[in-house]
Amino acid sequence: MERKAFLKTCGFACLGGSVLIGALESCGTSKMVTGTINNSNLVVPITAFQSNGAYNKYIVVQQEQLKYPICVYRFSQTEYSAVLMRCTHQGAELQVFGDKLECPAHGSTFSNIGQVKNGPADTNLRTFPVIVQNDQLLISLK
Repeated sequence: MERKAFLKTCGFACLGGSVLIGALESCGTSKMVTGTINNSNLVVPITAFQSNGAYNKYIVVQQEQLKYPICVYRFSQTEYSAVLMRCTHQGAELQVFGDKLECPAHGSTFSNIGQVKNGPADTNLRTFPVIVQNDQLLISLK
């Protein structure tokens, strides 16, 4: 192979690799938002799910008064689930991977509605009722 063709091929390979890495990183990042507490509800605007004209499957809601974040999954305009991102095995903070939550400490996995899918955890995650009201999600912390 000639030097010029080799450099051209390597250049395209490097450029393609950079684009692929960027695309994969954007798929793997969670959308983090900060909620506000009003009475006993964690309040999050529904627009927090929107990104580039589409809706994200989930968001991770943080609030300084909460020790652990809450992952909120969107199933439809009116159906959501909210789960505490605290592993029921030994209390490690969970990580979100699409429709599942995983414990980085011992590998327990949970569904998007908080059910144990794989141990060592044997108890489902804490869930919270979610109400849609005036373009906001009210996540009951009671």
